[in-house]
Amino acid sequence: MNIKSKFFDAKEITGGNSEKTIVIAGLAGELCYLLEGRERALLIDTLAGAGNLKAFVRELTDLPVTPVLTHGHMDHAGGAFDFASTEIYIHPADIAMVYENKVQERIGFVESTRVREDDFTPPVPLKTIPVYDGHIFDLGGRKIKTIEVPGHTRGTLVFLDKGIRTVFSGDACNANTLLFLPHAASIEEYKQGLLHFKTFQSDFDIMYGGHGLFSVPKVIIDEAIELCDDIMEGKDDHIPSEFLGRPCCYAKKTKEPFRREDGKIANIAYNKETVFKK
Repeated sequence: MNIKSKFFDAKEITGGNSEKTIVIAGLAGELCYLLEGRERALLIDTLAGAGNLKAFVRELTDLPVTPVLTHGHMDHAGGAFDFASTEIYIHPADIAMVYENKVQERIGFVESTRVREDDFTPPVPLKTIPVYDGHIFDLGGRKIKTIEVPGHTRGTLVFLDKGIRTVFSGDACNANTLLFLPHAASIEEYKQGLLHFKTFQSDFDIMYGGHGLFSVPKVIIDEAIELCDDIMEGKDDHIPSEFLGRPCCYAKKTKEPFRREDGKIANIAYNKETVFKK
């Protein structure tokens, strides 16, 4: 299955007659995931908000849809305002961030001549439901477990589907994990979150993140833990850089964007002032 519209591109990545998993890409390449069970569907993240995601999802499934956010950044939560009449699950630490996602900033993120201001739903009050570590979304024959991994933001969540041995990880742990932006946790706190995440490592094989149409192996968690130790011990490469207009340091040298020289996957961009918990 491959369905395209002006704003979205949807593709089925795994599943069968009763348990489809569909990845939906936005105009800037940001990703969200629609997981179907027998009775309900779970929408993990809502993209940046260009176009009406709720209407597009309605074309993909006849099941009632529950939206949940991995975190509050605009490229994951910008489309949440399309679901104003629906309960949206999010960690309480990131709720305020969602309302910071103004239309002009979302237009800037998309950077497309194809969008206008009226293509975006402006911030409106949302029916947010707090969700915490251990919460189970029962979709009917398919159960999705919530795991807290504070780091990229303090309310970052990932979602484990043991049935297909897959985690949907948002920006929690990838080749460009950003820990220097506002609302990020310290490296010390991130390591603790990763150690908790690692306790579920035997339940899955791959992770699908919020950017890039490919999966990454679960060994990336071990690499990220190793990086946290190197940073805290002052043994990382601490490469001065800039990302999203903000200064930062990268833990490991890269030979090209988001590809480490040593062949490993995980990399962390951080602020030297927030290595340790205060």
